[in-house]
Amino acid sequence: MPSSPSPGRPRRLSRAHIRQDFAASLVVFLVALPLCVGVAVASGVPAELGLVTGIVGGLVTGVMRGSSLQVSGPAAGLTVLVLESVRAFGLAGLGVIVLAAGLVQTALGLLRWGRWFRAISLSVVEGMLAGIGLVIVAGQLYAAAGVTAPDGGPARLAALPAALAGALADPRAVASVAVAAGTVLVIVGWPRLPGRVGALPGALVAVLLAGLVTALAGLPVATVRVDGVLAAVRPPDSAAFLLLAEPAVLGAVLAFALIASAESLFSAAAVDRLHDGPRTEYDRELVAQGVGNTLCGLLGALPLTAVIVRSSANVRAGARTRASRVLHGVWLLVFAVLLPGALAHVPLPALAGILVHAGWKLIPFRGIVALWRGHRGEAAVLAATAAAIVAVGMLEGVLVGLGLAVAKAAWEASHLRVDHTDEPPPDGASPSDDDRPPHGVLPPHGESPAHGEPCPSPHDAPSPYGRPRPPAVGVLRVRLSGGATFLGLPKLLDALEALPRDRPVEVDLSGLHHLDHACRAAMTAWAERHTAAGPHPVRLPPFPDPHAAPAAAPAGP
Repeated sequence: MPSSPSPGRPRRLSRAHIRQDFAASLVVFLVALPLCVGVAVASGVPAELGLVTGIVGGLVTGVMRGSSLQVSGPAAGLTVLVLESVRAFGLAGLGVIVLAAGLVQTALGLLRWGRWFRAISLSVVEGMLAGIGLVIVAGQLYAAAGVTAPDGGPARLAALPAALAGALADPRAVASVAVAAGTVLVIVGWPRLPGRVGALPGALVAVLLAGLVTALAGLPVATVRVDGVLAAVRPPDSAAFLLLAEPAVLGAVLAFALIASAESLFSAAAVDRLHDGPRTEYDRELVAQGVGNTLCGLLGALPLTAVIVRSSANVRAGARTRASRVLHGVWLLVFAVLLPGALAHVPLPALAGILVHAGWKLIPFRGIVALWRGHRGEAAVLAATAAAIVAVGMLEGVLVGLGLAVAKAAWEASHLRVDHTDEPPPDGASPSDDDRPPHGVLPPHGESPAHGEPCPSPHDAPSPYGRPRPPAVGVLRVRLSGGATFLGLPKLLDALEALPRDRPVEVDLSGLHHLDHACRAAMTAWAERHTAAGPHPVRLPPFPDPHAAPAAAPAGP
């Protein structure tokens, strides 16, 4: 049996690999074609620009090292952000934003920051996807009905029932909604068909059937407007670069760079779990994504990211090397050059149906249920991120999610638990050592009880050495566990100061995984006050030295 290649080492190209990559590239092309067009139309840009981004993702990003099998192109996850940028700054402004975001991604990759994107909280990422999915579904339902969606996520959701109800009274809107609904049904049901027929991409089959039915039935449905690839490509002029001086544009650049990078690298991690080939080199992949977005910006096209739908189709089709994703770019280029007029027969409601299905798939319903059952704090972060994206915007929602995730992590790291147990005094206990006379000190002369008088109990009578003798009592053991930081200082002091002062106290610090300076100082001061106010001292163990080297393992026999 031939040995599998080691992670990180590319496979050698063989004839079998060439055949597999060629077949996989055709599958990825058929999957990518309707998605490229649909994302472009949903983003408010010419459909040809979606093809341009797909071509760059195949021919440029696909050639570069990073992740060997994931495929890049226009993604539904950036649709909302692109649409907002086009409305605010125009197509020329979009090109400048994408170009600058690509340069940021390239710089982050060269600085070897790619691995740090893996540290983003999974609940924030899933919340981001859920928020994007909700916005896409709501917006594309308006497009399916052929009506204009209101601005703002809350207004769009609130007006949706009335818009759909009003569409039922318009024959043109009814036909449009029917085409969109049929597209979704075909996408969902097509993979369930037996044999090789079900292996065809459902989105492509749905678009072809929608175009055929629309043409044969003469349905009054709008179709894609085609102007040609060369006419759609408009590089930003010098005046557009002046937009970079505006804070809003710089915020959009940062949002594009961070969200596209996170989506690409999380997609790479997911694709790595689907195959046993070379693992992703995250810094190189970030550079590849940055170079691709820089070129897309120069061409005035959509931003690109790694897309899990196309990538998983590439793996399932048997791709073995980077050649499959490069060839898929070649097929997109051939289609854009030779058959651009075919797009004019694609119904817009069919593309809306594709995006509705894609947006629905972005909402992690199973993940939300699992988080709610096991980690409700994470579920709250997810829900807050999604709600903020819908209510305010993409960048603001992600920042809200990151802030909540950091606050939650800080709270959990500083979670402190204080437990105490009472130990009863042992039978026949004698006065504590603290009540015995100092060494060499005798009772004062003449203070012994008179002859014939009962001798008082040593625990009830006053001590002959100058202070009352306390009764024998059990030890109160206090155990601290978790993280003792300044955030938990009020809880710690409340628990310690509530302890009775007439009992000996022993503090156990073995359950702490962190103890900061504020808590050390507070515990030392409390122990001094408690000892001075009561008859028993506090037994406080020595604090661990944070700078001490770990103890060496005992030598063997």
